[in-house]
Amino acid sequence: MMRAVIGLLCLLALMPAPAKATLTQLPAATEVIVYKAKRRLELWQGSKMLRSYRISLGLNPIGHKEQEGDFRTPEGRYTLDMRNPRSDFFLSVRVSYPDPHDVARARKAGVKPGGAIMVHGLPNEPRWPPEHYAREDWTDGCIALNNADMMEFWMLVADGTPINIRP
Repeated sequence: MMRAVIGLLCLLALMPAPAKATLTQLPAATEVIVYKAKRRLELWQGSKMLRSYRISLGLNPIGHKEQEGDFRTPEGRYTLDMRNPRSDFFLSVRVSYPDPHDVARARKAGVKPGGAIMVHGLPNEPRWPPEHYAREDWTDGCIALNNADMMEFWMLVADGTPINIRP
């Protein structure tokens, strides 16, 4: 599946572009807001909402991530700080969890804070039928989109964009 998408993107890159078409015509999100209870991720450009997507969360979604392996999605303000086009999922963008406050809290509790929290698409090698991914929380603590939404997210959100993950 990933090879087909990459092939399509390469083919599109080779096609001549209309004279006035540029990548700057795509809207750029200035903030990402996640509402865990609503299973929604929103892209904002200032006071204008650009997009809203359904998401899946960690297997234990209620509450802030406290330690490695708790299957929780963190809550708070972070930054989207790195892209991975070759992850085990259809594209991924890293959330800057844990921040220094998360590390200090985990250290005080005598646990590891965990990490590798991403916004990503579906697994490249699915374990369950597509319906499962569409309706269930299934990640280890990440924020998951379907692949079409992840492609759009990838194009509209730059590294360094703030992400606010709310309960």
